[in-house]
Amino acid sequence: MDLWQLNIFCKVVELKSFSKAADAIHLSQPTISSHIKDLENHFGCRLIDRLSKEAIPTKAGELLYDYARRLLALRDETETALAEFHGKIKGHLVIGGSTIPGVYILPRAVGDFMNNYPDVTISIIIGDTEKIIQDTLSGVLELGVVGAGTGDKRVSQEKLIEDEMRVIVPESHRWAKRKSITADMLIREPFIIRERGSGTLKSIQNSLSRSGYSIADLRVVAEMGSTEAVIQGIKNKVGVSCLSCIAVSDELQTGTLKALTVESLDLRRCFYLTLSAYRSLSPLCRAFISFLRKMFPIDG
Repeated sequence: MDLWQLNIFCKVVELKSFSKAADAIHLSQPTISSHIKDLENHFGCRLIDRLSKEAIPTKAGELLYDYARRLLALRDETETALAEFHGKIKGHLVIGGSTIPGVYILPRAVGDFMNNYPDVTISIIIGDTEKIIQDTLSGVLELGVVGAGTGDKRVSQEKLIEDEMRVIVPESHRWAKRKSITADMLIREPFIIRERGSGTLKSIQNSLSRSGYSIADLRVVAEMGSTEAVIQGIKNKVGVSCLSCIAVSDELQTGTLKALTVESLDLRRCFYLTLSAYRSLSPLCRAFISFLRKMFPIDG
């Protein structure tokens, strides 16, 4: 077993395909299969099953994948540390973001950072808030940016970006010409929520709780697993929802969606820079955090 074989194994798992992994790494498919077979011989068990047209890790494969990602992350950290020793910022950084920061905020920050440091490559993993926090704790990610705080003492968080959610409705909705609604109006309207583990859902819960309401008071008609799914649900008149204006900025600009405030309901929230409280940061990660703080200055 070596790191190159683990890198190949991770690519197969992530792409769910031997042929796609071969294309990504610029090797032949038989070579990819041979490396996976060597790993299976080394560990004495099957690591990947070929189901239909997909390559799916076995239980043993899932266990190896978690450890392999940590080992590869440590390899990248080692290379970065040695590069810094020679006065260079270079290497590979793996970061994570919950839906809003991962899709709408971090890509711009990464692009600007890499323009300043052309020898750097960065991977962005997107998941719900709970997933990003867990991957940061396990060492799969060096840092995450998520839409909700956590009380976990193993996690270090700081406010990075202030955000405000609004009630989002389609342009044809009877509220479309309003600037605001009351909380009582909101709880009577068909409502789309995000899935459990979402920072958006947690922020809505906290906002409702501060005003004497709860999620149970909403007339929930659908639960959806991504912000984009919620946006499509709103456009197709499944219901209304509370979303970050960042996520619907294009639709607000064209007028296909409208954003309203809710009287007596504070829908402000923050996105949090999230780190493991006990892990040392690579020099590259420290440089990226410094860049983020300058890009998104925030008081308090």
